[in-house]
Amino acid sequence: MPVGVPKVPFRAPGDEDATWVDLYNRLYRERLLFLAQDINHEIANQLMGLMVYLSAEDSNKDIFSFINCPGGSVIPGVGLFDMMQAIVPDVHTICMGVAASMGSFILIGGEMPKRIALPHARVMIHQPASSYYDGSAADFHNESKHVTMLRDYITRCYIERTDQPGEVIQRDLNRDVFMSATEAQAYGIVDVVAEG
Repeated sequence: MPVGVPKVPFRAPGDEDATWVDLYNRLYRERLLFLAQDINHEIANQLMGLMVYLSAEDSNKDIFSFINCPGGSVIPGVGLFDMMQAIVPDVHTICMGVAASMGSFILIGGEMPKRIALPHARVMIHQPASSYYDGSAADFHNESKHVTMLRDYITRCYIERTDQPGEVIQRDLNRDVFMSATEAQAYGIVDVVAEG
């Protein structure tokens, strides 16, 4: 029997009685965000909206983004990464479970040195891919140029945020590279491995 999203009591400032809100809504109020699915336009837009709102509400308080993400779409992932860089509060990224593909890209987007992996977390990096294109050759050519541009941007971000040499990042993005939490720390994807 599915549990659904649990409800927890919450009393807003000035309210006499607590109301029941879903767990994630309550955690968002504490500036704790969750990316626990494939990245798509809907979840990326929700998280970007929350980041903008929390930044406007109090730009001096950090935001904590918990990641358990197997990957997802490139464009929404890049948008989320860019939003993390654009808002004023520091965004801590915490990998719990897995940060694969675009999930690892979001993980490196956290404020340095506030990128954390839990002890048994796993990280996987690789290059963005395009799905099989069923269209004209001209359209395919345009899409391949766009994918190459995105790949170059993602490669530059990994180079800047891991301090790995460009040739290492380019080589490693050409295949699936899986890492433990400590390997991800040595690689520069996270700054700290939380103690278990």
